[in-house]
Amino acid sequence: MISPGSPPVRGRRFELLSLATFVMLGLPDGMLGTAWPSMRATFHAPVADLGLVLLATTVGAVAVSAVVGAVIRRIGISAVLAVAGGSAALGAVGFVGAPGLWLVLAASVLIGVAAGMIDSGLNTAIGLAGRNRLLNFLHAAYGAGTTIGPLLVTAFLLVGSWRLAYVAMSALDLAVALLWLVDRRGRSAGGRVGSAPGEPRGGDAHPSDDWPRRRTTTAVVAGMSTFFVYTGLEVAAGQWEASFCRGHLGLSATAAGLSTFGYWAALMTARTLIAVVPGPARPLAVVRWGSLLALAAAAVIWWQPDVGITLAAFLVLGAALAGIFPAMVALTPARLGSRRAQHVIGWQGGASAAGGSGLSAVIGLLIAAGGLSVLGPSLTALGGLLIAGDLFLGRVAPAQP
Repeated sequence: MISPGSPPVRGRRFELLSLATFVMLGLPDGMLGTAWPSMRATFHAPVADLGLVLLATTVGAVAVSAVVGAVIRRIGISAVLAVAGGSAALGAVGFVGAPGLWLVLAASVLIGVAAGMIDSGLNTAIGLAGRNRLLNFLHAAYGAGTTIGPLLVTAFLLVGSWRLAYVAMSALDLAVALLWLVDRRGRSAGGRVGSAPGEPRGGDAHPSDDWPRRRTTTAVVAGMSTFFVYTGLEVAAGQWEASFCRGHLGLSATAAGLSTFGYWAALMTARTLIAVVPGPARPLAVVRWGSLLALAAAAVIWWQPDVGITLAAFLVLGAALAGIFPAMVALTPARLGSRRAQHVIGWQGGASAAGGSGLSAVIGLLIAAGGLSVLGPSLTALGGLLIAGDLFLGRVAPAQP
């Protein structure tokens, strides 16, 4: 293992490349929901088939999330992230040349593999190093990617085709992959090998070491379930908002794209503010208050008193959710100890990938059966489950100072 102060978890180059990589992680999440109304018209697919694309992405992400820590220890985090960039670039090429939805589904698996490597790898490295401010910046960078995504798709829809947006995505992913390759060679040339995701701070002693196996298992499963629900809420709102705005609220493609941009922009802006405010944000307070505000915003989307108020509720929802994911990652070592957290954060990444895609797909099935109006109650239900999961986790595995 390496120490928190050693490469690769410190250094300006590592930080900048990590932020750029998380921008690329968010880009396809922001693009897909906005592109889907036009994409499904190209392939003559029903609206609910967006769920199939998301499930294909989940397959790739979950497949690698559980083992990414071991792979990083073997070949190094820079190499893993270079492979991730190449996988995402190849997946984007599949979108560009797809003659039918079947190739989009296959390409989505590659994009999911890349997402699993990036999300689990960097969250583990930075979370275990105790760099909570960088962790918030990292997820703000994800928000930047999801914010740029709708604008990129909307711009290319105005001048040509949704496929052109994926040409741009492929080129950017390839550039990031090459930068990580250069970084890896630079570390090797300098005799600096960072092959582990990070080392626990302050030793391994933690009250959870004395817990019975049943309590430990319950805490791990509860944490994974909470990540599953949280990411399902965040991603479902972003992926289905464009379809909701066009098919239910009657907005134009441009207006729907801009509204989706607003959701992701609110998430990015709030994460950035959390990262830059003087003094560390208390992770427990961020999770509790963010969850309550998210539930209230989702309830307003269900209520739909007015088009403007409904769109504003999406903005509030994005801002409310912004700090929750990085705060939950930061709390994992405090709940379970750093030794267990080395493995558990990777599992939480897999649960997050499954929740983001799987719950969005389930909502797609509900939309197919009951129409786009079911989005509001679905988001509200997920908000309630998020609060319940956090409260249960706080009882079974209280965070240690």
